[in-house]
Amino acid sequence: MSAPDAARAVGAELRSDGAAVQAPSAASPFAPFAPPQFLFGGDWSPEQWDRATWHEDIALMQRAKVNTVSLGIFSWSSLEPSEGVYETGWLEEVIDLLTEAGIGFFLATPTASPPPWFTRAHPEAMPVRPDGVRLTHGSRDTYAISAPAYRAASRAIARMLAERFGDHPGLRGWHLHNEYGTLDHGPEAARAFRTWLRARYGTLEELNRQWTTAFWSQGYGEWEEITPPRTTQYLHNPAQQIDFRRFSSDEMLAAMGEQRGEIRAAGSRAPVTTNFMLPSWNHLEQWSWADELDVVSIDHYLDTTGPDAETHIAYGGDLTRSWSGGPWVLMEQNASGIRIGDRTLAKSRRQTIRHSLGYLARGSQSSLFFQWRASAGGSEQWHSGLVPHAGGSTRRFETVCELGALLEQITPAVSLPADGPLIAAEVGILWHADGWWALETPHLPSDAISYSDEVRATHRSFWRAGIPTDFVRPGADASGYRLLVVPCLYPLSETQVAWLEDYVAGGGELVVTYLSGISDPSLRIVPGGYPGRLRDLLGVRVEEMLPLPAGEQVALDTGAVVEEWTELLEAVDAQPLALYSHDELRGRPAITRAARGKGHAVYLSARLRQDSRDAFLAETAARLGISATLTGAAERGLEAVRRRGDGADFLFLLHHGAEPVTVRGAGTDLVSGSSAARGLAVEPGGWAVIALAPDAPVEIVHG
Repeated sequence: MSAPDAARAVGAELRSDGAAVQAPSAASPFAPFAPPQFLFGGDWSPEQWDRATWHEDIALMQRAKVNTVSLGIFSWSSLEPSEGVYETGWLEEVIDLLTEAGIGFFLATPTASPPPWFTRAHPEAMPVRPDGVRLTHGSRDTYAISAPAYRAASRAIARMLAERFGDHPGLRGWHLHNEYGTLDHGPEAARAFRTWLRARYGTLEELNRQWTTAFWSQGYGEWEEITPPRTTQYLHNPAQQIDFRRFSSDEMLAAMGEQRGEIRAAGSRAPVTTNFMLPSWNHLEQWSWADELDVVSIDHYLDTTGPDAETHIAYGGDLTRSWSGGPWVLMEQNASGIRIGDRTLAKSRRQTIRHSLGYLARGSQSSLFFQWRASAGGSEQWHSGLVPHAGGSTRRFETVCELGALLEQITPAVSLPADGPLIAAEVGILWHADGWWALETPHLPSDAISYSDEVRATHRSFWRAGIPTDFVRPGADASGYRLLVVPCLYPLSETQVAWLEDYVAGGGELVVTYLSGISDPSLRIVPGGYPGRLRDLLGVRVEEMLPLPAGEQVALDTGAVVEEWTELLEAVDAQPLALYSHDELRGRPAITRAARGKGHAVYLSARLRQDSRDAFLAETAARLGISATLTGAAERGLEAVRRRGDGADFLFLLHHGAEPVTVRGAGTDLVSGSSAARGLAVEPGGWAVIALAPDAPVEIVHG
């Protein structure tokens, strides 16, 4: 059993800071999310349109084989036009139309966008920026998460919706809120933050010790002296900053839990989810949130084009499957474009289809989009829709119809295995929000190092090698992974270090990068040399961190190229695998490997350029006997993902290369209906989904 699938079965760490606590039993009573077909559709906002358009939309949905929409996400003012006055007749009418057409729905609680009457009545429920400016109504996500009035209003509308629609047979699940992530630095947040800190530290003496408040005369004598990290003269206390991020995640989780409680109290048993968002910022500790959801869902918007867009899809899919511990829901993706800087670049027909298949291959049970119909007005009127402004008689909508028909063809692949993981992976990458937040504290030795970039670069290397990968929660069962990589996890608790030591002693191969284990959870540097709490495990001692000037590169004696980061490293009882070859560090160890128990611990003191990182991690995997899903596929630009199902495997083949590739195996392509027994050609830009007997061999015979 791989770590994500086992996480709920073991005493995994739960607290947002990674401190060692025993996980409670999961809140969800549900089995893994297993609809009878892949869900296809997107966010539908009928409140923006007249009834004639509703009927046109239903007809277009049927033409495109849409089977699922999400309703009500930003409809609070339409559902509750004044306090306590509910108008749901329009929603009942819409649901009747969907039901008659055989289309199911996720029903959202609309609490991401409070209506004007609420913000006028409760100005204290508007969020405050770090600089003290209180925001006003006029956009979405404008609420103070800790404000009692906001929480009460959110509970009330959740309860109302559950009472009226919670037992509807077309309800596929509850879509709570939308993209939680608004931070508040105001007085309501300050009071809640102090309550959270009291529970965490118990006494001011312990807080002052953990926060090192003797520095710059910051010692607190009263709890009321503590505020969120608001704008100040120079640098904030890093312990205060990371604790505020942990608190904010926990506070939003508590608000979401209140809505779930109202829904359950009203008698609705439909699965509950909320859509995570993971762009260039992260305000949630996703493992603890996943424990409270019946299925994890995500909104995933690409931030790059070309081959790396495919890598980003794989990253998002693997990460969400790992958080969920199995199947998950793609709640939103862009219907026709990729936003890069100041413009939106169009997706081709093949990209639109191939991207959706990429998510399904890695465990999604859905291909849902924002949004169904492009809005005629409002703030996101240029956000694409499955139905563009030009309507249903367009090239873009024909692609939507093609995708809908394709998803029906591959319906057998939606099934789940009776046991074991959806994707069999022998490589794990350690992930925790603490690493992200720690590297966002300013004035580090190099503020150019980003946790998100480091994790994605590590995952990218395995994707390029065609090696399946999971992400791993600290404290989870990692015994099923031959290789575990820890990229830039700056703070580590003693319990987490012991967990890593046990993994290596049991026979695992651990690869740790620079800026890992530097501090304790309060971001206090561990003295005696870096990497702090991992020195003994890794058998090294770093005297100096030596960031490189921007754009400078140096070489190792292996030919590997290094950028951004180097260290003055002493190999205490580890064996050097690579040496620096530039003047300042010539002959000093750059990469080391230490034997510990039945396993080994490798340390990377240098930031390898992406191609060198690719080579190093691929060589490490090969040495351990870890192979690609389909030998030779990645080198030809063919992405191969083997998704396990009920009594069968489904090999998704997505061709990003330039030449046709022919594969052979005892199976049938669900897309074309062709047998692969004598060879199946996959054209450049094309795809196939081959149904196979479990573990049946497949090989490349031409290409």
